[in-house]
Amino acid sequence: MRARFFYGWVIVAVTFVTMAIGVNARTAFSLFFPSIVDEFQWERGLTAGAFSFGFIVSAVFSPLIGRMMDRFGPRIVMETGVLLMAAGLLLAPLTTQIWHLYLTMGLLVGGGSVCLSYTGQSLYLPNWFVRKRGLAMGLAFAGVGIGSIIMFPWIGYVIAHAGRRSASTPLGIVMLVVLVPINLMVRKRPQDMGLLPDGDSAGSGAVVQTKRPTVVIVNPAWAATDWTLRRAIGTARFWWLSLGFFCGLYSWYAVQVHQTKYLVEVGFSSNVAVWALGAVSLLGIPGQILLGHWSDRIGREWIWTISGLGFVVCLFALIGLAYLPSTALLYLMIVAQGFFGYGTTSVMAAVVVEIFEGKQYGSIFGTVMLAGLAGGAAGPWITGLLHDWYGDYTGAFLLSIAFSLLGCAAIWFAAPGKVRAVAGRAHLFDPHAKPVTSDAT
Repeated sequence: MRARFFYGWVIVAVTFVTMAIGVNARTAFSLFFPSIVDEFQWERGLTAGAFSFGFIVSAVFSPLIGRMMDRFGPRIVMETGVLLMAAGLLLAPLTTQIWHLYLTMGLLVGGGSVCLSYTGQSLYLPNWFVRKRGLAMGLAFAGVGIGSIIMFPWIGYVIAHAGRRSASTPLGIVMLVVLVPINLMVRKRPQDMGLLPDGDSAGSGAVVQTKRPTVVIVNPAWAATDWTLRRAIGTARFWWLSLGFFCGLYSWYAVQVHQTKYLVEVGFSSNVAVWALGAVSLLGIPGQILLGHWSDRIGREWIWTISGLGFVVCLFALIGLAYLPSTALLYLMIVAQGFFGYGTTSVMAAVVVEIFEGKQYGSIFGTVMLAGLAGGAAGPWITGLLHDWYGDYTGAFLLSIAFSLLGCAAIWFAAPGKVRAVAGRAHLFDPHAKPVTSDAT
């Protein structure tokens, strides 16, 4: 039995809009970066370090956000993030010293973004879906792509014609006007509203099983464990997940922060460089949706690998652009990064929840993201330092390629599919494996 309308899709819609504005407000640092470097003549490593500092702040906040989610729910977490990011963006135009940049775009924007971005949303959105978890996450996170094609050209235009200060203030206002009210609608789990995941219904308090298995428990002993943060940290799987997240976000943000400036240096116009950043996020829309959908059928490990290889191809294309700045290589870089690379986000929550599902999932995921955000901080910083030392990006991009491949291997060692198999792979396992509608708490 199924309800006519499932409130989980409202949660997906709110997440979509929140990601569209919140994530792109943080990513806009890549657009502000060239004008900041040109205005103040600060070293790139030092300037990019503000973005990296924001990730360090996010990493420090991440376990705390997980505990806040477990205790207070998503509304408090989301609204806290909105207020912090808006404050940072509204104060950023006053920047005249490097520490001002680290305070506004680093501490406030970076600290707030952990609530509104993939980390914060992944703490509660998976509770609403099991059978369609990958698809729901892909749809919600596709908001980043839609937001980018609206926000990046606008921000780029304002920066080009009125300066970076005139772009930051309205961005902060938009966050307050739009995101504060809509995030009052979010709830932590469907059970809080008398519902079940995927819109399944219950009669007389009993769970009604669907005809199709939503997830198959492959390792009953592991799945039956009451996972606390302490227990999780004591397992190898936790550390493989942490390594995978570190490596994945290292490569992601090493490219994202330096891409715009790099493309201008190898011969493309600033307009093309801004367009490329938006096009990457645009292609992330179908990529995240389709790869999320496919992950419900072929498994999370395969999608993480496909996404990781997308970044490998992207980075090789970027290296090639230094020697042959052709449109074909530019398009290859955009497609590989956007359609394939960004698919990582559609399975980030799933690979953790399908190993450590339980009452303390928020704390566990937040702690895993501590490693991921550390990678996101290290990527832009180390890439900037290597450029300052050697005068080009080749060595830095090769290092990012190595991290991408290592991250793919780490997720296979974590093996979420050996704990809970997605419905599309249920037939590959022991027929005595237990099909369930949900393990959601």
